[in-house]
Amino acid sequence: MKINGPGHIDGAQPIRAPHRTQAADKTASLDSFYGADQVDISPEAQFVSQVHDMPEIRSERVADIRAQIEAGIYETDEKLDVAVGRLLDEIG
Repeated sequence: MKINGPGHIDGAQPIRAPHRTQAADKTASLDSFYGADQVDISPEAQFVSQVHDMPEIRSERVADIRAQIEAGIYETDEKLDVAVGRLLDEIG
C-alpha cells in the first residue's frame, strides 16, 4: 500500500522481486573496500624532522676546535686521511 499524504491512500501495489546482491569479490582487499589512508609529508616538514633528530651541539668541543684552527694545529695529515676515507665510504 502506498500512502500519499493524510487524505490520499492508494490501493495494493504489485510485489516486486527482492533485490539480489552479488557475491563479494574474494580477491578484493579490505583496503580497497574501506579505502586506504595516506599521508603526504612535504620536503620542508621532512627537513624540520631531521633537524629535530640532530644531536645537541657541544659548545665546549666547538670552541676547542675553533681555537685549534686559529692556532693552525687542527689540520693534520692523520685527520685529513680519516676525513678522506669517510668521504670515500659515503660515496662508494
